[in-house]
Order: sequence, then C-alpha cells, then structure tokens
Amino acid sequence: MNVIATAIPDIMIIEPQVIQDERGFFMESYNQQGFEQAVGMSVCFVQDNHSHSARGVLRGLHYQLDERAQAKLVRAIAGAVFDVAVDMRRSSPTFGRWVGVELSAANKRQLWIPPGFAHGFVVLGECADLLYKTTDYYSPAHERCLIWNDSDLAIAWPLGESLPILSAKDLKGKSLRDADLFA
Repeated sequence: MNVIATAIPDIMIIEPQVIQDERGFFMESYNQQGFEQAVGMSVCFVQDNHSHSARGVLRGLHYQLDERAQAKLVRAIAGAVFDVAVDMRRSSPTFGRWVGVELSAANKRQLWIPPGFAHGFVVLGECADLLYKTTDYYSPAHERCLIWNDSDLAIAWPLGESLPILSAKDLKGKSLRDADLFA
C-alpha cells in the first residue's frame, strides 16, 4: 500500500496495491497489520457502513462527540465523490482546516479520518457507493453536524452553479463557531 500525506498530517490517503490484467483486478482492500503500520496506531473497527447516493447529494459534515468519537476509513466502490474531513480539535494546530480528496471506484483510493474530525462528501457523477469502516458504533445522541457551506470553513465543494441535495438533518448543521468541539 502507498500512503499519501495531506495538508493535515493526521488525514492520510491510502492507495492499495492493485494487480490488474485483461481479466480485471485484484486488491487487498484492508489489512489490519499493514494499515496500523501506515497510520501509526492500533485501530479496531466495529462497524461497516454502505452509502448509496444520487447525483448532487451532499452528506455531512458529520461527527460524533468525544466519548463516542469515530475514526473512519472511507472508499468508493462505485462512482466518485469529493470527500472532506474538517479538523474539529480545538487544541490542534490545524483546527478548522479541511482536506478534500476525490475517491472513486477508478482510483481505488481510501481516506483515513481519525477521531476529532467532521466528515462529508458530495457525489460527482450519476451516483456513488461508499463503504466506510468506523471505530465506534453510530450513536444518534452523540452525533453532530456542521453546515456544509460555513463561510469560516470555505470548503471548495465542486458544485459549479448547482446547489446540493441535503437531508433535513444536514440542513440544520451548525457553523464551526457554534458547534460542539473536541478538546
């Protein structure tokens, strides 16, 4: 696997080794030992999620508070998304900064997002399917949402002139200034 650094050191792009020929391809999408060496910590994933979204859908920016904080390993298995992680850790030198990466079935990249970050994505084509592993279970009582278009974050969503399709929950996201934060 190849690990690519991002502008926020804790966020990493993981490129699995892909063996491809005229029959198709083979790749090891996850290997605990190799992954833990790459991210430099012990990780225990407890839940796998699958998200299917249509063109123009933007999901997020979601996170869970301290005692139920989730790390995520995200990958696209169909279509493409612009995937974003926002640093929500008040004490971090990168607090309030974000990283955006295209994840697609074609590039097979994965994004490692440790605890303390909000996560979201927008679909870039007709539809996209994402699989992501989490280190804690979904907890509605601990879930929070940042508003996707917070001017303080200034995320460069690749939307063109279109407005995204949002859930009712995501429409109620808070600005970074008003959000519950990590220490």
